[in-house]
Amino acid sequence: MLGPMDRSCTAPRPSPSEGAGDSLIEIRRVRHDYRLGSEVIHALRGLDLTIHRNEFVAISGPSGSGKSTLMNLIGCLDTPSAGDYRLAGQVVSDLDDAELARIRNREIGFVFQTFNLLPRATAVQNVELPLLYSGLPKRKRRPLAEEAMAQLGLADRRGHRPSELSGGERQRVAIARALVNRPSIVLADEPTGNLDSTTSGEIMELFEDLHRQGQTIILVTHEADIAQHARRHLQLVDGNVTQDTVNGERS
Repeated sequence: MLGPMDRSCTAPRPSPSEGAGDSLIEIRRVRHDYRLGSEVIHALRGLDLTIHRNEFVAISGPSGSGKSTLMNLIGCLDTPSAGDYRLAGQVVSDLDDAELARIRNREIGFVFQTFNLLPRATAVQNVELPLLYSGLPKRKRRPLAEEAMAQLGLADRRGHRPSELSGGERQRVAIARALVNRPSIVLADEPTGNLDSTTSGEIMELFEDLHRQGQTIILVTHEADIAQHARRHLQLVDGNVTQDTVNGERS
């Protein structure tokens, strides 16, 4: 089991919407269409979804179900064709690319299956990246990045490059990078997809620790045993939520 996390670094930052309730993500009648050659693909079909603060949600579904499209929308990497999406009380459906980029860096920490670490940068330089993008000077970035790494058991790996780290260590560096800006949401796309079963279990224990400490976590996975670590499990088929399971009960 990984050690306890210091809330001063990892706690989600208070949001302007906290006084109005605990809904962090509100998606209403969202559609998303795109063209594939001459064909129009209806990836999301009038989807409704609410996710509250400090939820731990897994999203799964077959290929073509819309789960990747939904993750892209939640992560402000794309916008809906129709419908309304509010993140932390802010309407993000109609924002331009620059505004979406600012929200991504401020509100969302990303964790990817392939880690997405810069190969020539050290571990601590990789963790610093969100702080660099937000304009924080180096003298302030480095202590925050080192603190995040220490809390994930990586204090002695600060100067190592990704090629010098194990798969589990690389994913922990990626999680430290996701947390260093104290985001409202950690958005994890198949975070255990490149890991063995033992290391996958350790990473999921880490996510559970973060959830217990107040972090909102949303992950996409095709693995049923990984989805069981979440407190809520959404299953998508044909662009809509077909099952919403909480604590073993289906609604």
